[in-house]
Amino acid sequence: MTPEEHKAKCLQMVAGWNRWDLNGIIEHWAPDVVHYWQGAPVEKSFMIKQMETGLNAFPDLHLDVRSIIAEDDLVTLRITVTGTHKGEFAGIQPTGRSVTWDMVEELRFANGKVIERWDVVNMLPALQAIGVIPAAA
Repeated sequence: MTPEEHKAKCLQMVAGWNRWDLNGIIEHWAPDVVHYWQGAPVEKSFMIKQMETGLNAFPDLHLDVRSIIAEDDLVTLRITVTGTHKGEFAGIQPTGRSVTWDMVEELRFANGKVIERWDVVNMLPALQAIGVIPAAA
């Protein structure tokens, strides 16, 4: 596949997020995909649980791709995530507050499937918005 085709697959996965279609994301993963969450490898089941938790806590979750860069078998996306805190998250009951956070995701492809997926997520603004961490003065 070309870098442009890899980018198109990534945008399909983002569209899956935005319509609550987890299978529309997972279908692009290789069976032996390796996920890295905050720098550490995690099981596929952990990633699916994280995704479900996010969608349940923020049912109007929306990903907005700010930039996407592809080279060879790698694609990097810079994404802004928005939503409303309507379900339990990080031990905090729903607040009804709007939240925003940023993330960078890097995906490596082989044979048209994601074989590695790295996430770096800045949840600080969202955690401040729902009261987990005090906002800076």
